[in-house]
Amino acid sequence: MPERATGGNIDIANFSVGDMLRAGLALRQVVGDADSSEEAATRVVRYLYDNCVDRATGKRACALVRFYKTHPLGDLNLGDRQFAEGQLGSIAPDPSMRCLALLCTVGDEPAWNDRRHSRSHRVIPLPSADIVRRAPMIARLIEQLGLEIESVVGGVASSRRLSEAPTYDVFYVEHALGSPHIPAQAEFVAKYGIASVVGFGGQLRSGEIFVVILFARIHIPAKSAARFKTIALDVRSALFTFPEDRTWKTL
Repeated sequence: MPERATGGNIDIANFSVGDMLRAGLALRQVVGDADSSEEAATRVVRYLYDNCVDRATGKRACALVRFYKTHPLGDLNLGDRQFAEGQLGSIAPDPSMRCLALLCTVGDEPAWNDRRHSRSHRVIPLPSADIVRRAPMIARLIEQLGLEIESVVGGVASSRRLSEAPTYDVFYVEHALGSPHIPAQAEFVAKYGIASVVGFGGQLRSGEIFVVILFARIHIPAKSAARFKTIALDVRSALFTFPEDRTWKTL
């Protein structure tokens, strides 16, 4: 992947109110006429990957950006369902089991640009709250977004939260190196110089949850990370009208 980002650059290390407003407007525009949630997710992660920069160098700030959405196991396409069932081991697959499905991924390595090439994270089953709590990054992600693990696992992430609070908090790991909440420390964090991780998300009309995660090569301070709460609302608003039967792109 080329190192230099394109126009409309956003300095996420010093994520000003102006940057936040420009990014939110741009994301609503790029989602625009997308014909599926997958296509919309592709445009979101591509915009963030291309336009979030290290202002000091002009290079891309993120090594990897990913977009996940919860789905019942039975609603996944055949390939994703088989992948998820392979992750379950001795746990019996249940069509109603919630999974975090990778809708889109973009990053520095060729394999990071096709969700089907993800070896471990193409689909993340969420079979029970106890099992999710043993996955440090996923548990932390759900909790920092202001959700209860039980409600996400149960597929009722909850209609009360949708009406009371249309935005969520931000998943934030200021120092990724050595963090127990970011796996693959040697082969990913250290190798690719991941400094900070920021995730944001929200609840869609169906009650399903979307999450966007940025793995940044630059340090992102807490003040900048917090502004992604507003970006979550922009993306949620752009996705809110997509019917659930238009999740995947038509090939």
